[in-house]
Formats: sequence, structure tokens, C-alpha cells
Amino acid sequence: MIALIDYGVGNLFSLKSSLNAVGADVTVTADPEVIRKADKIILPGVGAFGDAVEKLRSTGLDKIIIQEVQAGKKIFGICLGMQLLFEKSFEYGEHDGLGLLKGSVVSMKGELPLDLKIPHIGWNALITKKEHPIFKYINNGDCVYFVHSYYATDCEDSLLATAEYGKELTAAVALSNVTGTQFHPEKSGEVGLSILRAFVEWED
Repeated sequence: MIALIDYGVGNLFSLKSSLNAVGADVTVTADPEVIRKADKIILPGVGAFGDAVEKLRSTGLDKIIIQEVQAGKKIFGICLGMQLLFEKSFEYGEHDGLGLLKGSVVSMKGELPLDLKIPHIGWNALITKKEHPIFKYINNGDCVYFVHSYYATDCEDSLLATAEYGKELTAAVALSNVTGTQFHPEKSGEVGLSILRAFVEWED
């Protein structure tokens, strides 16, 4: 069973539907006992980093997630959920993340050519940096759907793929049992479903 974490900031319905479509046994939950019993964890997220991490901390879910991942359970963060895996974010201030990956989350403002709109919204090709089980069904250059204004940086040890938008922006990360995508697989058609399927199937 996969625990899809419900902490009030995720696009849970479409993500659960996509997971069901690839055959996953998925439970939407904020119950620590259900999370402990799960085989894997998915951490979704939309909105602001500070609000999201505060909701995790106020419910104690941050500690549960960290404990389970440090014990070896596989996690997949999506969009803001991926950003929360890092040490720090500078979105509307400075906020500590879950610290499961090295790196920080910074604004695109001042980093991109002036003619490019922020947020970055739309389809972009993945530039894969290494092989990983969650990418086993897709190819370098496959397109996925992004909606974001901040991106992860200083994360070379976990960098799995980038996307070109004025510069190469972090698109996916993976290190040991920790994985994440800045793009939304549930909005990325067959490519996104293939990534979710690969995560569901991923074994050591």
C-alpha cells in the first residue's frame, strides 16, 4: 500500500486517480499508523513552502515522514512536495525543509532571461542526468508538465533530470530511497503515468 499524504496542500484527487490507473493500492491519509504500515510514501504539494512545512510540523507529520524515510521507506515528492525534501527554501522568507536531500529552493526571479514568464507553466523536455528505476519506462527528451516559480539548486548529488527554461532547472531528483519531481506526473499524460507506474513497481 502507498500512503498519499494529506496535509491540506495537495492535488489529491487527480493524483490518486492516476495512481489507481496504474494499479496502485493507495490510501489518502494523515494517520501516522497508516503511514508507518505503508510500503511507500507520496508527498504531494501545491502553494507556498512556508505554509506547507508549517502544516506538516503542526500535525507531527514531518517527524513521521523523516523517521520512515530514514528507516528505508521509499518516498516520492511531487512539485512542492519535492521541494519540501530539501534543507531550506527562500520562498517569502527562509524556511527549513525536511532535510532529506541536500540543497535549497530559490526563486527564478533574476535567474532567467527577462522575456521568460514566471511562473514557468507548460510542457518541457526532460534532460536526464542518470538512470533510475522511476525513469525505466521513459526516455530522455520526453515532455512533462510544470507549474512553478521556485526551483531546487545546489543539489548535484541527487540531480536526476533537468528542464531547459532559460537555464537548466531541476526537474527530478533521486538519492537512495528519496525521489521527487518538480513537474506534475498526474498532469503529464502517458509519460507521467509511466513514472508513477515505475515508482509503484520499484523494488530494491
